[in-house]
Amino acid sequence: MSKEWLTKRRRDFYYRKAKEENYRSRAAYKLMQAVKKYGFIKPGDVVVDLGSAPGGWLQAARQIVGEKGFVLGIDIREIKPLEYENVYAIIGDVRDPDIIGRIKAILPRPADVVISDISPNISGIWELDHARQIELAEFSLHIALSILKAGGNFFTKVFQGELLNQFLDNVKIYFSQVRVMKPEASRKESAEIYVLGANYSSQAKREVN
Repeated sequence: MSKEWLTKRRRDFYYRKAKEENYRSRAAYKLMQAVKKYGFIKPGDVVVDLGSAPGGWLQAARQIVGEKGFVLGIDIREIKPLEYENVYAIIGDVRDPDIIGRIKAILPRPADVVISDISPNISGIWELDHARQIELAEFSLHIALSILKAGGNFFTKVFQGELLNQFLDNVKIYFSQVRVMKPEASRKESAEIYVLGANYSSQAKREVN
């Protein structure tokens, strides 16, 4: 990491805000801004957070669901535990065929919401990075379709590019409302955007399969 990059990061408003408010990453504000706009996580919800390290979205989700909700985080890296009885984290890979079974074994009931902020290791080759990001979003969608309750919601990060419309068409098969947004906390120069699929239809999944 260059000294210039580190200096720019320290000046970043949401980076500094996260430090001041004890969030593990500036990404917490992306989720909170999206939920404030669309209301797809509610108090008491069961939420599964894919790619949750270092835990910014876990913190934000727990803040929203409160004491009566439940939040499960999954990442290939270890996540430092949060001091809440209803927040649980495991090491796992969304590409692992066994991950769905592991998730179901932990959840108290089918999930109300699946969120995913997973990113690939950036290579700097745009077409490759975009394709890898869409692939991770597809894995996240597959997990969501397997663990969401009827009427549940799905929220995932994607990179803009030629494969995005195909991914959106796939999400529209299963969710009655699909929206694309870029939270204010996302850096303006970033190609990341977020896709929200609301009101999951388990009937649509059966018809397609």
